[in-house]
Amino acid sequence: MSLAHQPSIWDLADEPALTPFAGTRHHLNRGAWVDHLPGWVSGSDAVLEVLLGDIGWRADRRQMYEREVAVPRLLRWYGGDEVLPHPLLGRARAALNAHYGPELGEPFVSAGMCLYRDGRDSVAWHGDRIGRGRSVDTMVAIVSFGSPRPLMLRPVGGGESIRFPLGHGDLVVMGGSCQRTWEHCIPKTARAVGPRVSVQFRPRGVA
Repeated sequence: MSLAHQPSIWDLADEPALTPFAGTRHHLNRGAWVDHLPGWVSGSDAVLEVLLGDIGWRADRRQMYEREVAVPRLLRWYGGDEVLPHPLLGRARAALNAHYGPELGEPFVSAGMCLYRDGRDSVAWHGDRIGRGRSVDTMVAIVSFGSPRPLMLRPVGGGESIRFPLGHGDLVVMGGSCQRTWEHCIPKTARAVGPRVSVQFRPRGVA
């Protein structure tokens, strides 16, 4: 795979590293919250270079009404027993478990990845409600690499949306009832944007 991307002029670290946890918690309604930490991974472009390589990305298709359509992004999923494609990602999962483990009550295990190749790739409004996320509070931690794209959140059933710009090593953690009572999406954009990879760490049984 060969996707051109514009390196960040602000993220100039030679080696990728994790910065201290110093994000802001946004309390939403109905027991949901979001932690936002821009620039959690410094030197993130080095990780992006690896993720844009041949790591087993797949193009899925899904049924929509009476026809089958292409999923507008590429996908890769790593189980807890698989080696992640860059050592920084293993360190990130360990750091998330150390920081959030007491609150979550269990570790982050899987690492799902989405590759948004350009502004035409997207993910529609949804919650991670396959498995235990449908009925119990949980957490999903997302680390972004590459060109910034907005993560939008809105209450289930409609309401005013909230926007979190994510790119170049930013971290967002959705917790509490967020997967049940709120929805999130990455909208399409007509602007010229480079590739972005989203790495989603989840506990076992949440998808």
